[in-house]
This record gives sequence, structure tokens and C-alpha cells, in this order.
Amino acid sequence: MQKDVSYKQGNLDNSVATIESALRIEPRNALLLYKLASLRLQQGQPDLAENLAKKSELLAEGNANLKKQNWLLIAAAREQMGDHAGAKEARKKASRF
Repeated sequence: MQKDVSYKQGNLDNSVATIESALRIEPRNALLLYKLASLRLQQGQPDLAENLAKKSELLAEGNANLKKQNWLLIAAAREQMGDHAGAKEARKKASRF
């Protein structure tokens, strides 16, 4: 069991490192920011995930689906932090797309 968790965490860490490298090349890439936010949420870092998703949402001009996915990720991050009202608000914003 411990080995499985460690293996999965290693994969997450490798994925994070790869995306962070790509973001150094394309710092305004909304999709990469969303993917990094998703990984950070999986790593139990909801505050960082929310901030990354907000940045991605701002950069996702003309991509309604990505904007929606960002708001859903923000809702999940807020739920993880115990902010149920904030999560509800984020889901409401997601429903606009």
C-alpha cells in the first residue's frame, strides 16, 4: 500500500516538474496552468490549485470549456478547504459557460 502511494506521488511530482518546465517556456498558457492546478489539487494543495485555476481562467480568452473547467476546479479546491459557500459560488460561475 505504502509503495503504491509513493509511486503515485512520484508520478504526480514528475508531472508537476514537466508542466512547470513547460510554463517557463509558455508562462501564459492557460491549459498548462489548468493542468498544474489540477495536479496541485491532487497533491492536497487546494489554495495553490485555486490560485493557478484563477490565473488560467483569466488567460483562457475565448475558451468557454476551459473557463468552465477552471471554475469547477476552484469549486473542488474550496470544498477541500471547507469553504462550502465559496464552492457553491464557483459552481454557479461554472454553469455560465
